[in-house]
Amino acid sequence: MPETAPPRLAWLRQRLAGGTNSQWFPYLLVLPLVLVLYGYVVHPMFATFSESVSENGTRNYLQFFTSSGVARESLFTSLFISAASVLLCGIVGVTMAFLLKRFSFRGRRLIEAIILVPAALPPLIGAVSFQLLYSNIGIVPRGLQALFGTERPIMAFDGIAGVLVVHTFTMYPFFYLAAAAALAGMDPSVEEAAYNLGAGRVRVWRTVLLPMLTPAMVSASLLVFMTSLASYTAPLLFNVSQTMTMQIYINRTNGDLPMASAYASVLGIVSIIFLLAMRWYEGRRSYQSQSKGISANRRELTNPIGRWLAPVASVLATMVLLAPVATIALVAFSENRTWTTQVLPETYTLDNFVTIFSDPKAFEPILNSLQMSLLAAVGCVVIGVLVAYAVRRLKFIGRGLLDVAVMIAWALPGTVVAINLISAFSTGNAFSFGQVLIGTFWILPLAYFVRFLPIVFRSSSAALALIDPSLEEAARNLGASWLRAFYTITVRLMLPGVLAGALLAFVHGVGEFVASVLIYTSSTVPISVAINNRMYSFELGTAAAYGMLQVALIFVVMWFSGRLESSRTATRRAEQWTN
Repeated sequence: MPETAPPRLAWLRQRLAGGTNSQWFPYLLVLPLVLVLYGYVVHPMFATFSESVSENGTRNYLQFFTSSGVARESLFTSLFISAASVLLCGIVGVTMAFLLKRFSFRGRRLIEAIILVPAALPPLIGAVSFQLLYSNIGIVPRGLQALFGTERPIMAFDGIAGVLVVHTFTMYPFFYLAAAAALAGMDPSVEEAAYNLGAGRVRVWRTVLLPMLTPAMVSASLLVFMTSLASYTAPLLFNVSQTMTMQIYINRTNGDLPMASAYASVLGIVSIIFLLAMRWYEGRRSYQSQSKGISANRRELTNPIGRWLAPVASVLATMVLLAPVATIALVAFSENRTWTTQVLPETYTLDNFVTIFSDPKAFEPILNSLQMSLLAAVGCVVIGVLVAYAVRRLKFIGRGLLDVAVMIAWALPGTVVAINLISAFSTGNAFSFGQVLIGTFWILPLAYFVRFLPIVFRSSSAALALIDPSLEEAARNLGASWLRAFYTITVRLMLPGVLAGALLAFVHGVGEFVASVLIYTSSTVPISVAINNRMYSFELGTAAAYGMLQVALIFVVMWFSGRLESSRTATRRAEQWTN
């Protein structure tokens, strides 16, 4: 007698028989995704708010609005640093994009080849390299002091000025990339028409170029503001303790989790408000032009002074851009505790790298970072691809909320994500299967997953937007199940974009420091925390050696991602030619 399926299983098969055509299919696919996002992104946010009011009610929040103490000053300082970073990065990034995309001069190709070097530096290494270069103990101020015989270092950056220098150098690529892409696709006839009507250069910039650059500027401003607001390493190294991120760390270290949670809640709310404000501002008007899409040609510099200054400026720019990486490489080969008051290290050795690869305890942070980042990247791929498919291809109630839930994690600073996880998983609950995750190996991969899921989601969504849905429908019409059509057609065509996002998530995980420093344990020390600990033990050489390994890994990943992008572009062009 043949076995029959249980009634519930038969009902489920019947509802799924129509695949994406079934009215139940979207909800059955989305339900586990909603549970994951709620359990590890939304629920921890609520847990943090509950923690912040658990002991003193709303007293912690009243400090931000009614008192003039550390809390309020930290909020204003963080907002000022973020706003100033946006302004400075915008000036540098847009100016560089305009010069490199609109003018041709000697040294231009060299600058274009290295202008994105700052983007390859992990946040901690970028801040450390600037501290070693431009702070009171830095090479440049000490070198100028020795050259001019002064009592104190010359042009030494400290405090908020040092933080802004680090932010400007490491974050201007956001503006450069956005503005360069916009300028490359801008029709020069629009600008020429304005000049022909008698408009001056300043008016053309104000009424034509800048409005057309608004979407790019809004996107870059959002990224820079969020990254600056989440910055922890630069304030730490340049002695700016009264920022939101530093106060979160200080209160967490002192055991005052309710106050740390209050800081995290306020910082998260500010980030989300700025995200919504930027989206509203961008959507106020249309920025499309009725042009033919002909890109502008570069103009040769004809001014004699400009032609002479251009190569000199190119050499100086090259030195400035490569100096941080060169500094880390130099210090990586210096002997620990021998570089004190000298301008440059005087003793060099290979022992730092030998120690890392021969001492199991020294090599353990590398293994930890690779393992935890890989686990997080796999989770980001699984959830990110499915959420991208649901948002792009399926129709269901709440699709917009699913999109927002994924991107909320991108708006939250790393310190806020860490405090959220501490509040949610200091005790067992349904989403941790009854286990306490704080103090275990799994809390760090979970933090990386929450932080970098939006990267894979956006990359997968962009790849899916280029795939014709009729390809999957054709496979379904030929008898393939939805799962088989999804795997063999859609996922394989998305693969380059998915891999690019996964590589970025992986490399961001290897360099992550802000969330890690709040939730790591002695047995789960990642590379970034090992660098920080070595620096405070005055082992600058070993710390820089760890940093060089991070930079080398990032350059390899960037090269591989570039190859994937080139392959994807070539495939797209071949498909267009065939069609």
